[in-house]
Amino acid sequence: MQEVQLYTDGACSGNPGPGGFGTVLLYGTRRRELSAGFARTTNNRMEILAVLAGLEVLKRPCLVQVVSDSKYVVDSMNGDWPNKWKARAWKKVSGGLVENIDLWERMLEQAYVHKLSFEWVKGHAGHTENEVCDRLAVAASQGEELSVDIGYEEAQARKNAQGELF
Repeated sequence: MQEVQLYTDGACSGNPGPGGFGTVLLYGTRRRELSAGFARTTNNRMEILAVLAGLEVLKRPCLVQVVSDSKYVVDSMNGDWPNKWKARAWKKVSGGLVENIDLWERMLEQAYVHKLSFEWVKGHAGHTENEVCDRLAVAASQGEELSVDIGYEEAQARKNAQGELF
């Protein structure tokens, strides 16, 4: 298996608010940068999506070291939380529904394709690739043509429908 380093970061102005992600893939001497912005989303969604964007462009199974400043992503994956959530029908131990199910399902698909390891780095602490990802994410979140985060909007519609009386 080829070894790939995947650096990621998400950004959101407001939570929810306009957001974006930045991703850097390194394979040997090759480098690829990815980013995208969304009109209304959350920081956690952008952190997960940054990882997915990198994984989903890989053309064959790889050994991927994911480096992120998101404890949410790193702790979730290192603790195998998505598989545990899925086994409980996406419910937390406390009983509520897990957030970002659509993205965690995609992450589990990628975890079956690739051999993944996750490492946490402190954000805004001078880590070169993390700083690049942060700049990409912030710039994407401030773009003029922001996409719709369909997964976020669908989850909000479900929450709103559950609160309605009629």
